[in-house]
Formats: sequence, structure tokens, C-alpha cells
Amino acid sequence: MSHLFDKLQVIEINCENGNKMRILLLSAYSAQSHQRWCDSLIAMFPEHDWQILTLPARYFNWRIRGNALSWGLGQRSVLEAQYDLVVATSMVDCATLRGLVPNLAVIPWVIYFHENQFEYPVSQGRDHIEPKMVSLYNALCASKLVFNTEYNYQSFIAGLEQFLKKMPDGVPENTLEVISKKHQLLPVPVHFPEINRQRVKTNTAPVMVWNHRWEYDKGPEQLYHVLQVLRQRGFLFKMHLIGQQFRTVPDLFLKIKNEFSDELLSYGFIESKDEYQTILQQSDFVLSTAVHDFQGLAVLEAVAAGCIPVVPDRLAYKEIFPEQYRYSSEPSCQQTEANNMADKIIYLATGEKATMCDIDINRFSITHLKAAYSKILFSS
Repeated sequence: MSHLFDKLQVIEINCENGNKMRILLLSAYSAQSHQRWCDSLIAMFPEHDWQILTLPARYFNWRIRGNALSWGLGQRSVLEAQYDLVVATSMVDCATLRGLVPNLAVIPWVIYFHENQFEYPVSQGRDHIEPKMVSLYNALCASKLVFNTEYNYQSFIAGLEQFLKKMPDGVPENTLEVISKKHQLLPVPVHFPEINRQRVKTNTAPVMVWNHRWEYDKGPEQLYHVLQVLRQRGFLFKMHLIGQQFRTVPDLFLKIKNEFSDELLSYGFIESKDEYQTILQQSDFVLSTAVHDFQGLAVLEAVAAGCIPVVPDRLAYKEIFPEQYRYSSEPSCQQTEANNMADKIIYLATGEKATMCDIDINRFSITHLKAAYSKILFSS
């Protein structure tokens, strides 16, 4: 199994400050949003020593249950070093790791929930009990729990409550209370690029960008339906269909590529960060058709670049974006929701709101969030 550890990322970041702390940062399923969060932590606090372990974002069920084995034996020398603090994502099997490496059990742990396994829509292999139990034990053994949005926390608690009710016996009555007392809210910081406020346009038609993971829970079927509705209504548009791809890509993406080839300006994963930012800055609208989003980082990045959001009236979007940018959510009827979304796009493109989005998202910037992160990480 030595090939697995070839993908482990082990980085040590030193600093000159004599007041530095030694921090172990663990990310067991290093998807793009998780990596950006790690990068943001280091950027905010470069005066501390950071030791980082990551694992690739693939083989979900194995990764969430096997990371303690992968690290506990494969990276034992790293884990047995002296640390002042452990910061881990909720994908890390913290309870098992603390048992395998006893010195990790006597220092504070801060666990960050980018998402939760109780609200994640069921898919093949995603409704197992193990990921939910890992999340439960993580929440119980951590010193502090941090959720990126209120929606994430509330759906976690509601899902956990229903999950525990299914257990036959032996569930302490105060389980939820113990967890609730430790939780705090703090979003993943958003990168704010230098924006060309002139937003040079090369297309007369509105340009839309869909920039999410290419998986079923981001709603590719719903995207296909709304593009059909826009075409049927004679609404002219151009589009960037971009995002991170995995081993299995839903067929709907190829279907969109074939049927809307004249409208597509770009298609696939954009490797270059500069090219990605250019696409965002040259787009007018950023779309979400998600059935799973706990913060909507891709949408926030696009809004930071000047895009107008068009998002469903559900998930974390309800606490982030004003109603005028949310289309009515009808997840039980895709055609109705497609019409609602098309209505919103056309209104924002042709009505009084056909201007650069005026949403103030500075509260998601590293500068704004640094003090709050410092308080959570470094105060008792």
C-alpha cells in the first residue's frame, strides 16, 4: 500500500516570531474548498509553525473511515511530534486518531465542518452509517466545533437527532446538548482578486458562469432544464461551464456540451487560477442549481469578482444572499424550478438590476475574519 502515501502532503511552514505555536493541520479529503481553507489559515497566521497532512479527495467512504489508519501508521513520526494545537476538518476520524497516537489526545482539537454527513443527499455509497458515526464522535471529542454557516449547523443537529432516534438503546439524553455547547460559526474566507471594474465585455449577450463540482448534487440536470427554458424563450446568452471533475462525471454535462455548443465559451476544469479569475470577471451572472451547498464558496468567489448571483431559495444561500437574487425553490418539480430560475435570470438581465452586483461580501474576506479565527484557534 505504499502508493497511497505518495499522495500525502506534508508541509512545514516556519516563521521567525518567537511567540509561535506549533499547529498540526489535518485535511482527510482535500477537495478544492478544503484546500483553500487550509491556505487561508496559513495566510492569516504565518507567524506560527504549521505541519500539514492531507489526503486526496477520492474514494470517499474509504477516506473518511481509513484516514486514521493511513496516518496513524503511515505518518506516525509526524503525528508523534510535539504540537500545541490540532486543527482538523470533519472528514478526519479524530477519535480513532487520538486513540492510535496517545499524545494527540492531550492537546486541544478544533474541528471545522465544511459540510455534514447528515444533510448530504444520498447517492451511491453515500448513505453508510460510518461517515455519520465519524462525525458524531468528532463532535464529542473536539475541544471546539466550527461550522461555516448556520444552515450547516442546524441541519447537522437535526440530522443527528433523527439518526440517534433510530438507535435501539444506549444513547445518552444529553448528547446533542454536549455538542451544541461547543459549536461556533465562522465561514471559509473568500479570495478577493484585483477586479477590473470596467469589466471589458467581448459579448453582447449576457455571460453566465456555472463553476461548481461536476457531481450530481450540484444539480446538472436542473442546469440543463433551465438552459432549455432560456432557449425556448428566445433569451440569448453565452456560458462558461467549468468546475472540478472526478472519476465519474454525470452524463448531463456532455449533453449540455452537445446541445449548447454555440453558447458555451469554455467547458471543463480550468487549471490556471489567473484564467479562472479572468472568466469570473468577464461573466455577468454566476448560477447555482445545487441541492447541496453549505456555504456556496464558488458563488461567493464569483460575486467577489463582480458577478450577479442567481441561486435557489434554499440551503445556505438564504442566509447569505438577499431575496432578490434567489429564485423560488421547487426541488420536487424540476420544470417549475427551471421556469422560476429562468424568470430570475431574465429579470436580472433586463430589468433595473442589470448592473454589477452590489452585495457587500467583505465579511467573508481574510482581513475581516482574521480576528474571529484568532479568537477561536488561540483562546481557551
